Amino acid sequence: MASGIWCLNEFKPPSRQGVGASCVVLPAGEWPTLLDFLTARFPGVTRETWLARLERNDILNESGVPVSMSLATQSPYSAHTRLFYYREVPNEVPIPFDEVVLYQDEHLLVVDKPHFLPVVPSGGYLTQTVLVRLKNKLGLDDLVPIHRIDRDTAGLVLFSKRPATRAAYCALFSQHQVNKTYQAIAPWRADLSWPITRHSRIQEAGHFMLQCEVPGPPNASTLIDVLEVRGQLARYQLKPITGQRHQLRVHMLALGLPLLNDGLYPVLTPEGQQDYSNPLQLLAKQLEFTDPVSGQARRFESMRELRSDRF
Repeated sequence: MASGIWCLNEFKPPSRQGVGASCVVLPAGEWPTLLDFLTARFPGVTRETWLARLERNDILNESGVPVSMSLATQSPYSAHTRLFYYREVPNEVPIPFDEVVLYQDEHLLVVDKPHFLPVVPSGGYLTQTVLVRLKNKLGLDDLVPIHRIDRDTAGLVLFSKRPATRAAYCALFSQHQVNKTYQAIAPWRADLSWPITRHSRIQEAGHFMLQCEVPGPPNASTLIDVLEVRGQLARYQLKPITGQRHQLRVHMLALGLPLLNDGLYPVLTPEGQQDYSNPLQLLAKQLEFTDPVSGQARRFESMRELRSDRF
């Protein structure tokens, strides 16, 4: 999610070059001006950057009217309203891998995502995301991901093209009506009896990037089986029954099977040390569900394969 708070509001500013507007609700406070609030609320964005956005009409009120320079810098701060702005990432580094559209109809778009490419804008990624790329390429301003996979993970992602039918597709995931199949490469353990269903409780591990298993009632379940063994490594099939963040990576690690080239588990790799030659060996391979609009059985499969040379 982009910086700021996304708002449900009747007015939705149009995207600009594929980048949707972020929204922030102005709280009560003693900031002298709107500009003072913005620089305090977003310490990573300089005052000069906000002034430049005002000059370009990149800050809008809740009716979609550009906020004037005088209102932002001279008028007293006014709370309890919404503000839209267009986020920027200076010197964003291009990601040299392309997404592939596998299928689309009036309502649905299915993408085969490469490793390293985020699904939506977040942190230092904005234009180099599947969502913004597709908005620009296809001219679909209403495009929204129905679910997400990690930036490090490759494979299938579903997008909604029409707001009118979006809730029906989102309900498939929230009600666990989508059969998801992943593949992964990890160490081989002959001492375990396969298949295994891993049930555990997963929560944040004290770092916003990491999750871990903890005692308590299970909130995560994954069916794990072996597809192929080559020496000390194996190709696994993972079927998540629930959808906790990093569930597959955490469950495999708990079994003593950390995924090959995982930059988070068991050791967190510092930001900026991506190695494009060694992607995480995790692939969202298949999605199966009954289409809530047409009633047809849907089955999509990624064309991508994990690195067989790693065996």
